[in-house]
Formats: sequence, C-alpha cells, structure tokens
Amino acid sequence: MEQGNQTFVPGFILQELFNQAGHKGRIFSILLFVYLLILLGNLLIVLLIRCDAHLLHTPMYFFLSYLSLADMCLASSTIPVMLRNLISQDRVISYGGCLSQVYFFLAFGNSDSFLLAAMAYDRYLAICRPLHYAALMNTKRCLLMVSGCWLLALFQSTLYTSLLSSLSFCASQEIPHFFCEFYPVLGLACSDTTAVKLVALTEGVLDVLGPFVFIVASYVLIFLSVTKASSSTSKRKAFSTCGSHLAVVILFYGTLCWTYTQPTSGSSTVAYTAVTPMLNPFIYSLRNNEMKGALIRLLRRTSVVHRNLK
Repeated sequence: MEQGNQTFVPGFILQELFNQAGHKGRIFSILLFVYLLILLGNLLIVLLIRCDAHLLHTPMYFFLSYLSLADMCLASSTIPVMLRNLISQDRVISYGGCLSQVYFFLAFGNSDSFLLAAMAYDRYLAICRPLHYAALMNTKRCLLMVSGCWLLALFQSTLYTSLLSSLSFCASQEIPHFFCEFYPVLGLACSDTTAVKLVALTEGVLDVLGPFVFIVASYVLIFLSVTKASSSTSKRKAFSTCGSHLAVVILFYGTLCWTYTQPTSGSSTVAYTAVTPMLNPFIYSLRNNEMKGALIRLLRRTSVVHRNLK
C-alpha cells in the first residue's frame, strides 16, 4: 500500500542465518540441539529450586530460578524463528510478528541484566553485611526486587516497541538480520528517526550500562571486604559463593559486547541468544554442591513415588 513516496509493508523478509546452502541441515541439527539443551537445563534449574524448600528460601537461588526462566524465554523468542528459516524458503515475518519479537527479545534480555544486578546486590549483602543479611534479604524484599526487575524490563521493551510502531517503513523490506531486532528494523524506517534514536540511546545506556556499573561496584566492594578478612578460609568461602555468578556476568556481558561490536556477524548474535542461556545451567550446577544435593533429593523422591505407584 503506497502513500506519497512511502510504502507501508505488511511484513518483512529476514536474512538467512548462514549463507551456506549445503550445510543447512547440519546447522539446523546443531541449533535444535542447543535449543533443547537450553530448555532442559534451565527447566531443571527451575524445577530443582521450586521443589527444594531450602533452595527456594535462599535469595541467590530464588533469583537464579527467575534468571533461568528469563533465559528460556529469551532463547524461545529467537531460536524457533531461526530454525524455521533454515528449513523453509519462506523467510517472511509479519509486521505484527516482527514487533512482537522485538518486544519479547528486549523484555527477556533486559530482565537478564536486571536480575544479574539483583544477584550481585545479594552477594554484596551476604559478604559485606552478613549480620544484617537475613533481615535485609527476606522473602518480601526478594519478591519486590524480582517484580521490579521484570517491570523495568517490560516497561523498556514496551517503550522501544511503541517507538517502532509509530514509524513508517519504506519499500525495502529485507531486514539485514536473521530475526527482528530493534536497530536493524529501525534502519528500514523511511520517516524521521532522530528522536527515536535519541530516546533509544538514552534508554540503552540506562538499561545496559546501569546494571553493569552496579554489578562492578558491588564486586569492588566485595573484593575490598574479602581482602580485609584475616582468614584464608573465609576468603576462599567468600570467593566460592561469588564464582558462579561472576562467571555468568562475564559470559553475559562479554557476549553482549561481542554482539554489538560485530553487528554483521551472525555467530556473535547466536552466542548471545543461544550459547549464554545454554551454559548458565552448567555453570550453576556442575560446581555447586547444593544444586547437586537438590537433584539427588528430587531423584530419591521421584523413585519413592514411582515405587508407591507400582
């Protein structure tokens, strides 16, 4: 439908994930395997925490359950579309479907960032203010923090999507990306995007750099507190409680920086949307005795129920 020199399109065409026709079947199999690992690994984390009263009432694991949920949803907002495009010649996505994908990708990506900041605050209180920890990180406070993380993420994704929906798009419908992301879609607009880019830049600084700076500040204070500890055992215990979270933070922000410093690289975005959610469950479970213990208890309860049913 045309109006003046602008063409309003009913949908967009997504770029191919990899321009290697002979390897599409192999790429599809690998990506499907990664997606199933993401779902199973993160679902197991959520299940273990929700079924174990001790873990559920421990703030770090309470936040982890929501981080795993956000990781599953982040991967589900992009990978199924990638899989469809690999096996189908139809790479068209509707206008509404594209805006929905932008919305959910931003919502779950931002919630990851805010939840990691909340977990850093939890580690700071546990190490730097241990005597006040139980009072400060009670169940009500944890619920408020998680609710705040999700509400902030939903607000920002709503803002970004509303900005996109207010624009007109030209005849060039091909998005230079393999799923609908904010800036590639914004590049197709034929109306003035100056104000939109200014708002997006301001919000981008707040929702990415804000949590990152908060996390860095928390760990600086943790490091200073640990270095003052007289016992080497206390130091090892303090660092061990932060190890998994710090590894996830480095992985999350490392792949995020890699993605946006190499915007033309498909592999960089796959690392952010697929590899990071896949590795998080392994980081938190392989070296975590409490998670291993919860898994053993769950398996024992399951076997008892199975025997009783027989």
